[in-house]
Amino acid sequence: MVVGSAPLFGVLLALVSAAVLAVGNLWQSRGVNLVSAAAEASGENKTPFLALLRTPIWIAGSALFGVAILLQMGSLAFAPLILVQPIGVTALVFSAVLNARVRRKPLPRRVLLGIAISLIGVIAYVIIAALVSKQKPISDGQLSAILITLAAVLAIAAAIRFGTRGTAKAPIFYVVLGGIFSGFVATLGKTVILRVETMFAGHRMVFDSGSVLTLICVLGIGVASALSIYFVQYSHTCNPPDVVIAGLTVVDPAVAVVLGITILHEAAGAPVISFVGFILAGAAAFIGVVILARAENAEEDAQSTETIERGAQRSAESA
Repeated sequence: MVVGSAPLFGVLLALVSAAVLAVGNLWQSRGVNLVSAAAEASGENKTPFLALLRTPIWIAGSALFGVAILLQMGSLAFAPLILVQPIGVTALVFSAVLNARVRRKPLPRRVLLGIAISLIGVIAYVIIAALVSKQKPISDGQLSAILITLAAVLAIAAAIRFGTRGTAKAPIFYVVLGGIFSGFVATLGKTVILRVETMFAGHRMVFDSGSVLTLICVLGIGVASALSIYFVQYSHTCNPPDVVIAGLTVVDPAVAVVLGITILHEAAGAPVISFVGFILAGAAAFIGVVILARAENAEEDAQSTETIERGAQRSAESA
């Protein structure tokens, strides 16, 4: 099997990655919540990172997060970026099903509606992408453009993060940042895979300016990965797990697809109607994710209210 020649295998790997990511996200969220609760009980305002390292469920979730990234990188070795990256949206579907199993309750109708719309959008997108997407060798100019874009995003994120210190930020802000840098990890990973593949195919084991760019790209993957992990973990402290994974599965593919189309030219030569299909399918997937996330939040709010009411009733009975 030649790398880049089996898009169906790449799609299957992306689906497995989404399932593993859903489990890892759930376990990481539980670990962060456990440590945060312990920190609040002891009078601390922040979640201590060292305490997370001593929390088995968070460590297991982080390990699965790493496995999901490796599987996603594997999928990118066999299929174009714009084909496999949007499949990550299915992680939210897996997450909703897992949460239902944990709660031992059937999925509400609105959750099922959100899942159905998301799946329809993703399936339609994948079919269109499979027909028009193409993998091409990455030029030095394209790689430089991606690195410059990453540098610009880093500068903007730093300006917002530190330039508005002391100003309250919406919890979703950190989810969006995590998704943006995760999208860059996938895109940069794809470029490295294609560059290495081209190098071996042409038997060009020469250290030149292109090799330097590839090494800088690897460094960029490390920086983007670290920032993505940081913002995702911070997001868990101020967002429900479904909101975190919903944001990631919308922002991450959006960033990767935009970079894949505009810089990597993976849809070059595709008919205009295919781009209309991309927009409609992406909109459907986005609407499904929004419905699903809102339904999950409503379910959590209802459970919290029910728990508070039960506690009040018990207190009244004991009094």
